[in-house]
Amino acid sequence: MLDGRRIVLVEDDEIMGGSLLQRLELEGAQVLWLKQMHRALGAIRTPQRGIDAVICDIALPDGTGEDLFITLCRTTTPPPFLFITGQGGIEQAVRLIKSGAADYITKPFDMSVFLDRLAQLLAPGETQEFPPILGVSGAAQRVEALIVRAAENAGPVLIRGGPGLGKDLVARRIHELSERRAAPFISVNLAREGDPEAALFGQDGAFRRLGEGTLFVNAISRLPLPLQRRLGEEIEQGIEGRLVTACGTDLEALVQQGAFDTELHYGMARMEIPIPPLGTRPEDAVWLLEQLFQRLAPAKAPDVTGIGALCLEAARDHDWPGGGREVRARLVRGLSLARGTLLQPADLFPERQAGEDGIKSLAEVREAAERAQIIAALERSGGQVGAAARMLGIARTTLWEKMQRYGLS
Repeated sequence: MLDGRRIVLVEDDEIMGGSLLQRLELEGAQVLWLKQMHRALGAIRTPQRGIDAVICDIALPDGTGEDLFITLCRTTTPPPFLFITGQGGIEQAVRLIKSGAADYITKPFDMSVFLDRLAQLLAPGETQEFPPILGVSGAAQRVEALIVRAAENAGPVLIRGGPGLGKDLVARRIHELSERRAAPFISVNLAREGDPEAALFGQDGAFRRLGEGTLFVNAISRLPLPLQRRLGEEIEQGIEGRLVTACGTDLEALVQQGAFDTELHYGMARMEIPIPPLGTRPEDAVWLLEQLFQRLAPAKAPDVTGIGALCLEAARDHDWPGGGREVRARLVRGLSLARGTLLQPADLFPERQAGEDGIKSLAEVREAAERAQIIAALERSGGQVGAAARMLGIARTTLWEKMQRYGLS
């Protein structure tokens, strides 16, 4: 299921971390297990090899998962993050989803549910699930007009915008509308490349394979300064293919700080396509939600036949700081939570379920605590039910009954 995937696991709990490491490796993943935030920061920021996903606990001994994610976001687009949180950390996890994290899962959880969430996050067809255009608003139509104009020309293009706004989709659309569409479209995401020099200029690098095609370099601000100058020289000399780059909204600040080469900035930005935040385009947010629902619901939740009017209104009012990725993450999670035939606001925004005071019933608290202890005992005993029952001070048959009740058998 995870054959060849490279995953960073950030978890300081020995039992939880060991259990996840063992299962992930059994599924075929290559796992780097780190137990401290500062070690994870360096490993993710400058990886030796590309990283497909990060599994991160919220509580860490030298910081938090939120600190790690936000710090990475200041200088790059991190790999997809799946956060692990306790019941008390749901509000924090939701805040991270708004900032562009892929998903979160609440302790205690079933391993099968965890693996399913991870598989959804790594799904190779995720990009194809998004429609090729950005929306139906006037702002989206203006972006589309710029895409058409860019496709008619041959010069470099710089796409600008925050996380999850579809910069890769815009680049691909430029290619597919241009005369180069029969040539290759090559994408290099510098946020996930351990060796950017090899990815761009190596023997099997992008420039060697480009020909008359289109090279899309995402997260261009991650390129080291010496390689920035080398790329600038390539542009100056003239490349056979077409260069399209993408960055966030802070490139000018990096230029002023001397962290980004001025000549490269001017060379690759002969035409710019800015993508407005999704929160400023509420009609596009609703449209995208409906488009993704049509693509995802039949396979993931066939009993859910539509999106309720209140849910659409809630989507219209939300500011969507995580862009389209947040829309997809919330929809996938909402489809797994939905209990009726229509998606409701609480499905899309589970942080609202507990009400304004966040008070749960005593029965809910008791059940959550009991389930957590059973999972901990099973993990400590290596899955031996008899040994786990002795740790918990109950009969083996009683433990079996409780495991069936909580879906742990």
